[in-house]
Amino acid sequence: MPAPGVLTQRPAPREGACAASAGRPYLGIGLKVLSALTFTLMSAGVKSLADRFPTGEIVFFRSAFAILPLLLWLGWQGGVAAAVRTRNLRGHVLRSIIGAAGMFAGFAGLSFLPLSDAVAIGYASPLLVVVLAALVLRERVQGYRWAAVVVGFVGVLIMLAPHLDLGSGGASGSVGVLFACLAAVCTAAATIQVRRLTQTERTGAIVLYFFLFTALLGLSTLVLGWRMPTLPEFGLFVLVGILGGIGQILLTESYRYGDASLVAPFEYTTMLWSLLIGWFVFGQLPQAAVALGGVIVAAAGVFTVWRERRLVLERAREAAAGGARAG
Repeated sequence: MPAPGVLTQRPAPREGACAASAGRPYLGIGLKVLSALTFTLMSAGVKSLADRFPTGEIVFFRSAFAILPLLLWLGWQGGVAAAVRTRNLRGHVLRSIIGAAGMFAGFAGLSFLPLSDAVAIGYASPLLVVVLAALVLRERVQGYRWAAVVVGFVGVLIMLAPHLDLGSGGASGSVGVLFACLAAVCTAAATIQVRRLTQTERTGAIVLYFFLFTALLGLSTLVLGWRMPTLPEFGLFVLVGILGGIGQILLTESYRYGDASLVAPFEYTTMLWSLLIGWFVFGQLPQAAVALGGVIVAAAGVFTVWRERRLVLERAREAAAGGARAG
């Protein structure tokens, strides 16, 4: 999963990159699928550590070691100092607090839920973004989006039902659902804050300040008691962090080479990766209700993106026709 609240918009291309990126949508799709796999592998690493280490310790290593590939990428982009210059430190702090809460909750949820279930419940976040965009940002949300949100929330309720049955799933499943839902809410809220930040801030600054803040917040939990990792466990900590950083880079680059409306639906390949990894690594498969609900949520999301793309194409044709008549 991406870092909570990271805006997955298509960034402005580097100077001289327009010709290189034009006409390469399949590269964008490939990078998006790789980012989904990378984030799912990161989540699997977090899940394997969650039973042995405090959540704050995992948050620290995941954020701290994600900074390294991010700095290397920003340097390659043309300079770290220019990329992270900020005019809205207060906004970064607010976004980081919300996002950090989402990261803590998400990692805690992974310790109680199968990997595929946690990933599927996270699909509720884009639905919540639509609601918050209308309530907080006063964005105009068209009817088909509200219809997709309603259908998507039906899918979420179907996914939650087995875990909320204390008689069969046990209390741990309910606790995991609460953490996963809290993570989805925080991710959606952080995304709204990121949309505000992008009016004045660069993507590199938004991501780097978030990683720095969450690393410091995770480090502050040292007073609560950490467990000293063995060398293999420390290696897994480092791998989790680096995967998180690389996943964010792949995600950002995917929107450089492909339109958002084309690339975004491939986020749902995380369900495939989580099913395979959960089965082969943890011996866990989602319940039928979770799989069904995940498919419904994914279908609602894909429909929304498809409808958006159709509207963009229709407007482009109308504008072209109007220009031809004027000529």
